[in-house]
Amino acid sequence: METPLEEYLRTHSTPAGEALEWIKAQTNIHTNYPQMLSGPVQGRLLTMLVELSAARRVLEIGTFTGYSTVCLAQGLPEGGHVDALEINDELEDLIRASWERAGVSDRITLHIGDALGWLAGLPASPDGGLFDLVYIDANKREYLQYYEAVLPLLRAGGLIVADDVMQGGKVYSKPAATDAQTRGLRAFNDAVASDPRVEVVLLPIRDGISLIRKK
Repeated sequence: METPLEEYLRTHSTPAGEALEWIKAQTNIHTNYPQMLSGPVQGRLLTMLVELSAARRVLEIGTFTGYSTVCLAQGLPEGGHVDALEINDELEDLIRASWERAGVSDRITLHIGDALGWLAGLPASPDGGLFDLVYIDANKREYLQYYEAVLPLLRAGGLIVADDVMQGGKVYSKPAATDAQTRGLRAFNDAVASDPRVEVVLLPIRDGISLIRKK
């Protein structure tokens, strides 16, 4: 159920469109945690970030049912491409159906498996030129590992967009929450905030989005 704030934000943002509404419905029908889906406001933000940054090579870590991938792909210029990583192979049919529905399948390559393993297999990139934008929305315990793995692969001026970095407020709660996911996110947030290689702003959209720009 939407809060009044969420409804207001949604109704005053560009509509998601039929394909994304279809993905949302299928996610509610076929998955146990539909709240993991990126919503229409966050989705529109992803599209605009790709457009504003002129990103051509995008990496997504954590695809779920393909909603956010569609949003990323919709912002690409001609010839742009998304590499999408998802560990749950049971979602593959729904992911591919989602992309087909949105007409963006030709702009995306799906990689099923462990993200850190896939990243470790990429060729070295001394100039950080493999990706222009990276979207992280996967295992919260491993956010700092994802960050350290992708930052050398990101071009100067490129963006990392990290989702769900607030953990329902537990990252700043008093007394401090001690579950593994919160500890992972707190370590990530602290490391990024003190990293001289980047600039960062943390936004209170949904469960927190961190926008990180590589210097």
